[in-house]
Amino acid sequence: AKEGKLKAEGMQGSCFSISSLGSIGGTAFTPIINAPDVAILGVSKAQIKPMYRDNKLMPRLMLPLSLSYDHRVIDGVQAAKFTVYLAQQLQEIRKILL
Repeated sequence: AKEGKLKAEGMQGSCFSISSLGSIGGTAFTPIINAPDVAILGVSKAQIKPMYRDNKLMPRLMLPLSLSYDHRVIDGVQAAKFTVYLAQQLQEIRKILL
């Protein structure tokens, strides 16, 4: 894909897609599901944001995520749990890499 040689046939047959606008500076968006997929995760640009914990300022790198899914196939509670789980895993990325 990076070399511009990926054809449409090579991008078919999935059920979940990931889209990113971070490289062009996008801060939030609503990704549209590509049929026949049932869900798509949108990743925006990571930015340092002020966070407060115990009344102390703690700047944190925040990565906005947006999940769109087909409610006919995916229960909203399960989609929300997946998003929370994914965020938790990304917060502890060092554990994944070890």
